[in-house]
Amino acid sequence: MPKRIERVDVLVGKRVRAYRLARRMTQSALGEKIGVTFQQVQKYENGTNRMGSGRLKKVATVLDVGIAALFAEGENDQSGHDPWTEILSQTYAGRLLEAFVAIPENKQRLALVKLAEVLGERAKRS
Repeated sequence: MPKRIERVDVLVGKRVRAYRLARRMTQSALGEKIGVTFQQVQKYENGTNRMGSGRLKKVATVLDVGIAALFAEGENDQSGHDPWTEILSQTYAGRLLEAFVAIPENKQRLALVKLAEVLGERAKRS
């Protein structure tokens, strides 16, 4: 009987991706440090493959987070979907947030937000 993917496997994978991206680490670099290929890291992040407890501990250590951070219940909606993990697991999201925080003026921050909103709207129409 094939292993059934649980919602928690997908959530943990997305959290791993978010923390990895926040550290500007590639899947290859993480895989090298935990002893697997980048393809395996990709499967973990997609929730396709489950991580055993030993591997999970290694991942948490490399990413410098507690194991609980990979499981933490956020402000999930009723389906268990965590919108912040979804956003932060996107490529460049962490870098954008870091750059945003570095902007001292609220007017400049607002201009950046408006630019992002316009670009998002254009992408939806395309």
